[in-house]
Amino acid sequence: MYVSSPKPAAKAVIMKDSLGRHIHYLRVSVTDRCNLRCSYCMPAEGVEFIPHDEILRYEEIVRLVRIMAGLGVNRVRLTGGEPLVRKGMPELVESLKAIDGIDYVAMTTNGLLLPELAEQLKRSGLDAVNISIDTLDPTRFAALTGKDALDAALAGLEEALAVGFTKVKVNCVLSPDSTKDDWLGVASLADRYGIDVRFIEWMPMAGEEKPEGRVEEVKVALRKMYGALTPAKADTSGGPAAMFEATGSKGRFGFIEAISHQFCDRCNRLRLTSTGHLKLCLFYNVGIPLKEKLRDGSSDEEIEAAITHAVAFKPEAHQGVLASEVDAPTIDAAKGMYKTGG
Repeated sequence: MYVSSPKPAAKAVIMKDSLGRHIHYLRVSVTDRCNLRCSYCMPAEGVEFIPHDEILRYEEIVRLVRIMAGLGVNRVRLTGGEPLVRKGMPELVESLKAIDGIDYVAMTTNGLLLPELAEQLKRSGLDAVNISIDTLDPTRFAALTGKDALDAALAGLEEALAVGFTKVKVNCVLSPDSTKDDWLGVASLADRYGIDVRFIEWMPMAGEEKPEGRVEEVKVALRKMYGALTPAKADTSGGPAAMFEATGSKGRFGFIEAISHQFCDRCNRLRLTSTGHLKLCLFYNVGIPLKEKLRDGSSDEEIEAAITHAVAFKPEAHQGVLASEVDAPTIDAAKGMYKTGG
């Protein structure tokens, strides 16, 4: 385990932004590295990876999460890049679950390394796994991801279920290149395994062209295949997915409509990049750098004060513009989702 300090987290603290939204969910990018090259995630002109010494160390991540647990954060999701390409993830999960106030630790992964790591992650206390699969056509998968690895991703999904994860979801990004055959192929996993399959509208970074939402196209295709879609019980975590059941599927379908229907009024999250930037909104380069404070001798109280001050600037709603156009503290704009954490 990576232990930062014996100081316990405060209890019953509720962190709110200037609009009164309850902020309690932190997404942590542990690396910008990935074993795939998805076209919608990494820039077409190539990738320049961040030097290792600029990435947060595990003990620094644990310290920040402990400080934020004291501010009321109780849910953590580990992302990348691909989080499992970084060694020691089960130990990190165990350390995060040991923090007073952290009730839930989940991970978003492409699944390729789950066959060898799922059991260790389950024993370490990981609560849930989301697996990104955008098509069940092997040729299409290779074209979208740059690697002939569909079988490995599906093996990862099956291993996660086999070792006893009860919260397993599949995420399918509706990128500009995705097709109806892609959607229906991935949707079949809901019925095959009795799991949730969620369709996520592709979300551009700040300054990138805003795409058209495609969820209605997907719903039409699903109704033809599985029958009427009936609203299901809402996610108790306050997550953004609208969930539906269908008579022709054992599993459920979800839709995250960041473009078509903003859900900013109930946003509950912050993002910590692999380089230690606390990002207040996926669509803006609004936030503060925390790595320097971790490494310059700043106290927990000083870091806590910086986080509390920054949260007050969380944007009301995303417009996909650069922070230079809004009145808020700024961080470098990330080019590519792999540097931000999905």
